[in-house]
Amino acid sequence: MKAVDGAPRRVAVTGIGAVTPIGHGARGLWEGVLANRSAVAELDRFDASAFPSRVAAQITDFRPEDHLDARRARRLDRFSQLSVAASRMAVEHAGWTDGAAPAPDRTGVWIGSALGGVAFGEEQHAAYVARGVRAVAPTLATAVFGGAGASNVAIDLGVRGPAVGNANSCASGAMAIGQAFQAIRAGVVDAALAGGAEAPLAPLTFGAFAMIRVLSGRNDDPATASRPFDVGRDGFVMAEGAAVLALEPLDAALERGAHVLGEVVGFGASADAYHLTAPLPSGEAAAAAVRAALADGGVSAEEIGYVNAHASSTPLNEVAEARALHLALGSRAESVPVSGTKGLYGHPLGASGAIEAAIAVLALCHGLLPGTCNLQELDPEVRLNVLRQPMAARPAAALSTSFGFGGLNAALVFRPA
Repeated sequence: MKAVDGAPRRVAVTGIGAVTPIGHGARGLWEGVLANRSAVAELDRFDASAFPSRVAAQITDFRPEDHLDARRARRLDRFSQLSVAASRMAVEHAGWTDGAAPAPDRTGVWIGSALGGVAFGEEQHAAYVARGVRAVAPTLATAVFGGAGASNVAIDLGVRGPAVGNANSCASGAMAIGQAFQAIRAGVVDAALAGGAEAPLAPLTFGAFAMIRVLSGRNDDPATASRPFDVGRDGFVMAEGAAVLALEPLDAALERGAHVLGEVVGFGASADAYHLTAPLPSGEAAAAAVRAALADGGVSAEEIGYVNAHASSTPLNEVAEARALHLALGSRAESVPVSGTKGLYGHPLGASGAIEAAIAVLALCHGLLPGTCNLQELDPEVRLNVLRQPMAARPAAALSTSFGFGGLNAALVFRPA
């Protein structure tokens, strides 16, 4: 992929915006990671007593009016509120203000989400059944489609480049970052806001996952329900959240004196073509995504010094992911430090890859690799160097993996600033 002048452009991360159960903004997210304490609790957003799983990672301290004007906050559903709030934070963190703001018609938005505004649609359907069509919010039609997050960010910030929403299940956020990275590198745009947002905590939406028994049933001890790589894991914990990265060409970032947090260097994607909910047991397709990301960035397996794994805390995922890492990284797989950070904030579906990409960049920036919350006994089938506690290190490169329903796989490779 070549830029307009014939040379591929290097892509810097200059801002991070985040709204998560463990903290907001780049600083709040990182402080939540270092605390190494789970935000999972008993679900109180609605009555979940009918379901086998009754725990979730909820964001309890997000006030839309703190980030948007009151009228706009009322018009947006929670999915779009999270998208816009995280994007505004990323813009501020990047210093894209006044004369430093990139040209609007050369800036794009990529926001991934597994479910988009489905939960809001569910809420409005309940209103329709109870009180008729006049009770339905007039914004319903424009809230439920998958591109609403990207569209609302573009409108809010006046960005006129491509505005793209994808619904690639739990790989959505990573896919969005990868596609934005490719667009900047190729010269299609000069800057991008890229990430994921998810607001799935509504009765039918939550219940649909509970009914297929992919959620943890550890209701008596919510704080330990999400336990990546642990031999006792029994399912993922549904969560909400958003993260957005501000991306721009490295030379432009350096020219304006920006604080460069890290560099996106590689992206790879693949499909298992196997099953809608179970990963391909061999890990071959997931390994292909990792290999593609490494090749894309010209990074060798030996250079990978940290892996932020998808590690959803399901019985099947971690074993398949470990096999994928062994196939992709070879002998390096048994020694490279790995962490699964979903023990902290659960699994916010399409937002998880973006949150974990942000954490990988912050780990490189701070020289500190996160631990794995709730890991008590490593599953013997995993055979990876999974960190229990944070570890000081300065890796040459980091890998972030995301694997979703439908067998959709994505991998991102980052280098430090």
